[in-house]
Amino acid sequence: MNVLILNSGSSSLKFQVIATDLDRIKQHKDDRLCKGEVERIGGEAIVTLQVGKQPRQKFTAPLRDISAALDFIVRHIVSDQSGIAEIQGAADIHAVGHRVVHGGERFTESAIITDDVLQGIEDCIDLAPLHNPNNIKGIQAARELFGKALPQVAVFDTAFHHSLSEMAYLYAVPYHLYRRHRIRRYGFHGTSHRYVAYRYRALRRLSREQTHVITLHLGNGCSAAAIRGGASVDTSMGMTPLEGLVMGTRSGDVDPAIVNLIAIKEGLSAQEVETLLNTQSGLLGISGLSNDMRILQSELKEHDDRRVRLAIDVFCYRARKYIGAFLACMGGADAVVFTGGIGENSPAIRAGICEGLQWAGLQLDDKHNQETNAREGKISTDDSRLQAYVIPTDEELLIARDTVRCILGEPHPS
Repeated sequence: MNVLILNSGSSSLKFQVIATDLDRIKQHKDDRLCKGEVERIGGEAIVTLQVGKQPRQKFTAPLRDISAALDFIVRHIVSDQSGIAEIQGAADIHAVGHRVVHGGERFTESAIITDDVLQGIEDCIDLAPLHNPNNIKGIQAARELFGKALPQVAVFDTAFHHSLSEMAYLYAVPYHLYRRHRIRRYGFHGTSHRYVAYRYRALRRLSREQTHVITLHLGNGCSAAAIRGGASVDTSMGMTPLEGLVMGTRSGDVDPAIVNLIAIKEGLSAQEVETLLNTQSGLLGISGLSNDMRILQSELKEHDDRRVRLAIDVFCYRARKYIGAFLACMGGADAVVFTGGIGENSPAIRAGICEGLQWAGLQLDDKHNQETNAREGKISTDDSRLQAYVIPTDEELLIARDTVRCILGEPHPS
């Protein structure tokens, strides 16, 4: 089954085509036919496409919206020039899998998109006003292009965290606010946390019940998850992706009273303060330079800038603090797993986060840590009680597999 995976943003569309079925899933022989991204939709868009392991192609095209971008992508994929032997026409795309950020309390696992499911995703817009509307545009664009007969599946970022207990997901605000408005912790990056937990137990040859890890998804967005018995028992992001770790432009945890204080002192509305916390804070806010960890590390190396060092130190400190908290709440863990762009590619940040965790039994192997970039590997010493691993995430692969399972009515193992 050739599955088109879509991740729709406000002005971007990430896509992949993965050939998979139940036999390929069991044998881990899924085939990534192509991947790419359309950026700056709404004007002269930039399209990046890579077929198999061939060099990336980059070109531009005037694309007014998500529908136009998707139409352009599919036309290119099915053309003779694409070089994808498995796809000769639109009929060779058998299903579409969508990343959907928020599924609220209703969607506890991936779901085939019907009119009712689409309405349910729309009902969650209040919970994710920056994300769900764009995800819906991608779904509607695929319906317009392929027709309603082609099966589509929604894979929710929040679904993996539905195993949280009331103790973990409730905020200590008046309970009627939860009952009326579903104000609670939902968690995000669930597809990524679920995938790396699965890969960890595959590497260690463990059962799901034997999987006790803390996973750190570190990129422009960052989150931590406490996974015990293969299930999420706590996570750092909350009702929205703003809570928790320090991120590229998001503040992470702040005293709620700060919102009103900033509003009064700076003459801003509450919504404007929330925008400030989402887009002007985090690494960017502290450093005053960039939200890109690679740029910050380069600047620190060349100029030893004090605020850049401070931004990196706060980033590492907050992650280390959450590891300690999660070790306490889950009664210990066997490993810490790093993933995401920063987690997979920055030995210095991994070392900074693990510094001071010797009390918990974690001791990095400096050589393995330096050599393990963008690939799976153990980076702790053999005698560490708490081990550390790097496992590159692959959310798109999990979306493709869930799409196949949903269509065939198979269960969704984590």
